[in-house]
Amino acid sequence: MNETDDTPPTELAPDAAAPSSGATETATFGLGCFWGPDARFGAMAGVVRTRVGYAGGTTPEPTYYNLGDHTEVVQVEYDPSEASYADLLEVFWSAHDPRSTARKRQYRSVILTDSVAHRQAAERTQREAESRLGGAVATVIEDLDAFHLAEPYHQKYELRATPVLGDELADRYGDALVDSTVAARLNGFVAGHGDAERRRSFLAELDLPPKVLDEVSRRI
Repeated sequence: MNETDDTPPTELAPDAAAPSSGATETATFGLGCFWGPDARFGAMAGVVRTRVGYAGGTTPEPTYYNLGDHTEVVQVEYDPSEASYADLLEVFWSAHDPRSTARKRQYRSVILTDSVAHRQAAERTQREAESRLGGAVATVIEDLDAFHLAEPYHQKYELRATPVLGDELADRYGDALVDSTVAARLNGFVAGHGDAERRRSFLAELDLPPKVLDEVSRRI
């Protein structure tokens, strides 16, 4: 990719486009180290993009090595006509043990909401989780004050760690990798998430060099 070219990269598959109406919503969750949730949510149909970062604290301009009182979180942007907030909450509760108290605030279980409707939905599923699990959960529900984007090397970690594919996508997208739907999907797929047939169908539509596709096919 030409470093002097400011034109955003073209996505690689039809699945990659954001809704034509632009009507997306966001959800923000903390459930341990943010690498895993980034991949898990990225593989979901209806998710437009994922970003990992820091939230829930008061420390200004947090970084990974100066996190202060913030928590590692994943922010999920999704098309509500294809995936609902309830769908995302279902993944949140099933993807970790909400009864465990994190050894550090950095890894706590938290749902950060940005609307009354989302808070009410989160509180309802919290009650359902407690009923299902037979006791209180450690998960807390808070209003989202601010989301601080994590460093580039934390974004799409599973994808970046995949030989050949990670290099190809990083070269193609540069800083825009974090907002790529294709990158979100592949990050989830190489981590083992998503239906096998859906993964094959998605790969068949990608305009990538054969050696890259071979490596992805081997990995998934």
